[in-house]
Amino acid sequence: MAKINKSEEEWKEELTPEQYHVMREKGTERPFTGKYEAFWEEGVYKCGACGAPLFESETKFDAGCGWPSFYAPKANAQIEEHDDRTYGMRRVEVTCANCGAHLGHVFDDGPAPTGLRYCINSASLNFEPKK
Repeated sequence: MAKINKSEEEWKEELTPEQYHVMREKGTERPFTGKYEAFWEEGVYKCGACGAPLFESETKFDAGCGWPSFYAPKANAQIEEHDDRTYGMRRVEVTCANCGAHLGHVFDDGPAPTGLRYCINSASLNFEPKK
């Protein structure tokens, strides 16, 4: 996919207020409130801003943390990781490499085979069911 560059005004027009807050202002939805937190259908989770494929349903697991959690991104997913030192913590932020949308964070307390937990905001995702 070609890299997407839009103005903040364009993003505000295209995204809901919650999506804009999460994806453009690096906000976080409240735990256990997102539409994909307890969602278990088969398919692909895509970036809510640009549609880039990010995670397969097969890698989703119940981490009990209140947000959709995945142990690995989709093969060739357009994901970037960045050092995040906000709020007095050290975390690794996950963004969409295609459009720069904030997705969530990745932690090293996930299950095998990766040991990773991609903790992703539902507001940053769209879902495409398996056909």
